Amino acid sequence: MTIQFNAKTREKQGSSASRRLRRAGSVPAIVYGSGEPMQIEVDHNEIFHALRNEAFHASVLAMVLDGATQSVILKDTQWHPYKQQVLHLDFQRVDATHKIHVKVPLHFINADVAPGVKLEGGMVSHPLTELDLECLPGDLPEFIEVDLKNLKGGASIHVSDLNLPKGVKALTHGEDPVVATILAVRGGDDAAEETPAA
Repeated sequence: MTIQFNAKTREKQGSSASRRLRRAGSVPAIVYGSGEPMQIEVDHNEIFHALRNEAFHASVLAMVLDGATQSVILKDTQWHPYKQQVLHLDFQRVDATHKIHVKVPLHFINADVAPGVKLEGGMVSHPLTELDLECLPGDLPEFIEVDLKNLKGGASIHVSDLNLPKGVKALTHGEDPVVATILAVRGGDDAAEETPAA
């Protein structure tokens, strides 16, 4: 599924021009990579709703700029501190023959049937909720699935345990971080021991 959004070349630059754009219902943005950086603007309502779609953050996007389509990925979003308002966006052009680095969400499944939860009453902890991947644009997955069905209490799933699609590499900087673990729920005897003596 290709996700598309519309953009226009931004003629005027600077903070005052950006404020005028925002008052007019647009969002200033920049596109960089393979060529000169380009100042653009996008419609706030369109991009606001697009950003609510998880896939928009981890997909190769079709940007229709002044009628011509370019492939880009979203690299950064700046939000207003307390309003539901997008202030600025950074996009990066992508080339089908060059690898890209993208953070992709992790989808955790079968937590309710994991032995550590169902039989032992443990709780699932997610130290990571997204993973930094390197791959060609055509191999980019929208998310990585983490299956917890065999996880026992005290056990963990590491990045190296994940089933990554062909051509996709996790960037972990030499480490093997924990993606999910089941924590034992303490209580009973421990609670009794904590009762102060008379």
